[in-house]
Amino acid sequence: MKKSLALLLLLSTLVPCKLFAQDNRFSGWAALFHSQKFSDKWGMSFDAQFRSADHYDYLQNVLLRPSVNYYFDKNKMAALGYAYIATNNHANGVETFRPESRIWEQIIINTKISKAATLQHRFRLEQRFLGNTTAKNDHYFSQRLRYFARAVVPLKKTEAFTKGTFVALQNEAFANVQNNHKVNKHFFDQNRAYVALGYRLHKKADIEFGYLNQFVQQTAATYFNHVLQAAIYTRL
Repeated sequence: MKKSLALLLLLSTLVPCKLFAQDNRFSGWAALFHSQKFSDKWGMSFDAQFRSADHYDYLQNVLLRPSVNYYFDKNKMAALGYAYIATNNHANGVETFRPESRIWEQIIINTKISKAATLQHRFRLEQRFLGNTTAKNDHYFSQRLRYFARAVVPLKKTEAFTKGTFVALQNEAFANVQNNHKVNKHFFDQNRAYVALGYRLHKKADIEFGYLNQFVQQTAATYFNHVLQAAIYTRL
């Protein structure tokens, strides 16, 4: 597990090393992540995210994502979910809107780094249904694979981490596995490296504030999006 954490750290630091070699953008994200167990085996999750455009000019994306979860045990879980993403763009005085629906499947594996620190691995496959842009017939379907790793490390040594300050470190890589010619003509889609300082209010709720470095591959160019993110996590 220490090797896995070291790899996560490496991924999170390598991406920002190229900051000044590409186009740079700046935005803010706010997010709520909630999970709810109904029994030992079944539960649900929901997250809502709100993302600004470059230089915080306007609200560009709203994402709503519920799922049904099946727990194999306390460390392994599978989910089937749906996501709705509303995207607004303002360019050259023209406003456009594009809706997107996704069906997605995922596996989560939680492991222990130490008695209190955890490392989560998440594998997600998405079926993406992009709707038409305003006044334009350009809908399409594609599939994307995502691998996500997140470590939560308490700043104070403890047997069981139920309250206190922590550092969150995560990385997520995206790959277009079907119809990438419709997306950006690349197998590799984007990478998100993130570091945050958080506080666990109690074992069922966290708040955190951090920096996310998003590397995005487009058809003929790439750019870095520097994101300030505030997030709330609840677990019932």
